[in-house]
Amino acid sequence: MSTHLLAKDALMHPDYLVDIKYITTLTGMTDKWFYSLMQQQKFPRPIKLGRASRWRLKEIEAWLATQTNH
Repeated sequence: MSTHLLAKDALMHPDYLVDIKYITTLTGMTDKWFYSLMQQQKFPRPIKLGRASRWRLKEIEAWLATQTNH
């Protein structure tokens, strides 16, 4: 999966699924940091697709918006 998503694509597909690589590239934080936040219930839980984990882009964007308001 590419870590590049056009804004118009995100608007057209609000339930677009992204992987941890997309999230870490977007934020500059490590995957370990996000998994730690999930254990603390401070980050959205992934959708499991077999062994793969994916997140809804709209949930990640909503979480990011709450982090920038502090």
